[in-house]
Amino acid sequence: MLWKFIKQIVFLFMTVFGTLGNISVSVNYMRTWCGGPEKKPIDLILIHLTFTNIIMLLAKGLPKPMAAFGLRNFLDDIGCKIIVYLERVARGLSICTSSLLTVVQAIIISPRSSGWRRLRPQSAWHILPFFLFFWILNALISVNLIDSITSTSLNISQFKSENNYCYFMQKSQKTKWIILPLMVLRDAVFQGAMGGASGYMVLLLHKHHQHVLYLQNSKLLYRTPPELRAAQSVLLLMLCFVFFYWADCAFSLFLSLSSVDNSLMVNIQKFLALGYATFSPIVLIHRERLLPDCWHAQWEKLRKCLLYFSIR
Repeated sequence: MLWKFIKQIVFLFMTVFGTLGNISVSVNYMRTWCGGPEKKPIDLILIHLTFTNIIMLLAKGLPKPMAAFGLRNFLDDIGCKIIVYLERVARGLSICTSSLLTVVQAIIISPRSSGWRRLRPQSAWHILPFFLFFWILNALISVNLIDSITSTSLNISQFKSENNYCYFMQKSQKTKWIILPLMVLRDAVFQGAMGGASGYMVLLLHKHHQHVLYLQNSKLLYRTPPELRAAQSVLLLMLCFVFFYWADCAFSLFLSLSSVDNSLMVNIQKFLALGYATFSPIVLIHRERLLPDCWHAQWEKLRKCLLYFSIR
């Protein structure tokens, strides 16, 4: 009983901590977006990514602790369908948005002589059609869940589950073998694009590093461009994504093939499923120094306001 309580506290903490982190990052980028003269495509993509993470955390991380703390029947049948559907759509959006972020960042830092430079978004608004495509794609791929998810609050003994608040019941094997290949194809295409763009960025950053070493040996001063610093942050973010995604896939595959009910493995898999949405804002806050810059800006505003009233 104590272990179950600790487990739900951990998942609740991850959900709250990750949601607050994503909100902080989103607010900072929105402030930059609204206040800055230049609307950067990367800022818009990161805002969309944090919004997707928030949906993922609230849909996947919040209901389980609520069910464990006594609110087992807080979701009716429609609520169950909405929550699980949003969770699946948000997972797909996370993959697509992370891939777009990597590809756009690779195009931005590509040399002027490169053919990729012609694909550089001229405006941040050129990114919006990609978001619309991602939402439509993932909404269609996940549409089978609407008919397959049922609330455990229904008085049906076979639906009862100790850990779940919703029950998945595949009504058609044909639908399963249509949706599953589409999901695999989506993940393969977008992760392939992510891997290619990441490799290209690593190559460019290596060349830049060699150039910096040459300048240092020549005793010349050189400052790293902000685009390259942003590329380093995106690469670190992608490493975080790849780790949690493939670890989640490995544990999910093991659980689906295993005939033994291993609660520890199930809990690890749940932790990994929430890992990227929880810890990705920490990467951005640490690399981009978002919170210190925000606090400094607010302190400067407060200082000027106090100075103005003291003079009057």
